[in-house]
Amino acid sequence: MRSVSGPMGGGDPPRADDGPHPQSGAAAQARPQEQPPPWQAPSAIEQELYEAKTHGDWTRYFAVLARSDLFVADSRARVDAHPDTVVFTPYHDARTRTDCLAVYTEGMLPAPVEDPVYHSGSLSWYARVWGAKDPPWLAVNPGSPCEAYFSTTPGHRALWQQHVERVADAVQPHRALRTLFVGGPLHGPVAHGLACGALLFVNNGELWNALAYHGGGYTAERDRLKEWWGVASRQDWQRTQELLLCAEMISPVWEFTLGIRRSLALDFAGAVAVDHWRQVAERALWQHAAEVAEPHLTPDGVTMAQPRSDAEVRSQVAGVGRLIGRITRYEARFRADGLLAAGKFVRSVEAWDYGRASGMARWGLGARYCTVQETEQAVLRAGRRCQANYRSWEDFSAAYILGRCLHFDEEEFGEWYEDMVIAHRLLMSDPGSPWLNVPWK
Repeated sequence: MRSVSGPMGGGDPPRADDGPHPQSGAAAQARPQEQPPPWQAPSAIEQELYEAKTHGDWTRYFAVLARSDLFVADSRARVDAHPDTVVFTPYHDARTRTDCLAVYTEGMLPAPVEDPVYHSGSLSWYARVWGAKDPPWLAVNPGSPCEAYFSTTPGHRALWQQHVERVADAVQPHRALRTLFVGGPLHGPVAHGLACGALLFVNNGELWNALAYHGGGYTAERDRLKEWWGVASRQDWQRTQELLLCAEMISPVWEFTLGIRRSLALDFAGAVAVDHWRQVAERALWQHAAEVAEPHLTPDGVTMAQPRSDAEVRSQVAGVGRLIGRITRYEARFRADGLLAAGKFVRSVEAWDYGRASGMARWGLGARYCTVQETEQAVLRAGRRCQANYRSWEDFSAAYILGRCLHFDEEEFGEWYEDMVIAHRLLMSDPGSPWLNVPWK
């Protein structure tokens, strides 16, 4: 067992390497078969590995490995004590009659438990950090139909890096929808709740329906939650998860502004002119300021109000007016890009919190701040909230994207927007998309 310091390097560019060599023991037994036995691979990654192995195409096998995360198990107590290190713990393999280090592609991982946890690293990272005292064999997905064993001598690892570089130089495919075909729900309420986070998971290149989520590995998921959300404990996760499920992390000003238009559309049974929207919003703000300024009778007696100045209210009115302008311009772009149908508008951006709640349920599991059962319950709640507040996947998607853009994009229509357009189009067109296969209700 040897400790390797430093990050795993899971974000390294994807690349490839040579396959087993004639002297490679168990690996030499992997011969092309005329009629391979049927096997349902968990995901496209394992299917590609299986096909490459079946046809003896080890260059292709390594090309797949080079663009995949490879996970290795480690002790949670040890990782918590030394989070910046990784320990390689070998096992003795009866076929190679030597020690091997087992690594797994994402679809082959077991459901998360308290211990062990998993690190994720690129093939390039393994090639770089391997030491003279590390196991002489690398076992990929041992015990599965797509397994393979590779010698880890310096010469072999140099060949891995060559393949890595070849894959890095190749043109990478556009972002794709990734699905877990074994071990992930494809239909039903849990699949629906998972699909509510699909915009984000497609954008991140992750399996949209992996309820038993490992993400980028234990330490990577903990780092992500701390950096982006300030979540560093189970209590932090519980609080954040509940805020998202109750749509309390989005701006109340956004919901107030959209609610004015929603009420007008119901009252007048049709489209709402922007000037009318602004005027009614302005009256509502002044009315609210007047109501707040009045004394209130409470069980403790009369509570004197703290009235706001006219300048403060005028500033609020101007801000809401600018927000209405931003919303209408985003919606016009949404219609031009096919995110909104003609004449449609976004009624609420609570979808942004609900979609993130679906993600937070899984991120918490990857960081071991919750259990698989708690993740499933949170995902189900996210799905129910989406169904109660939206009418279709299209309706939900436009609302989610508007919330994200109002927070991040600042009307630049840059990556924060364009990434969502790509993900939306994939989810609305890919034959395997949950948005085409999981009914909204």
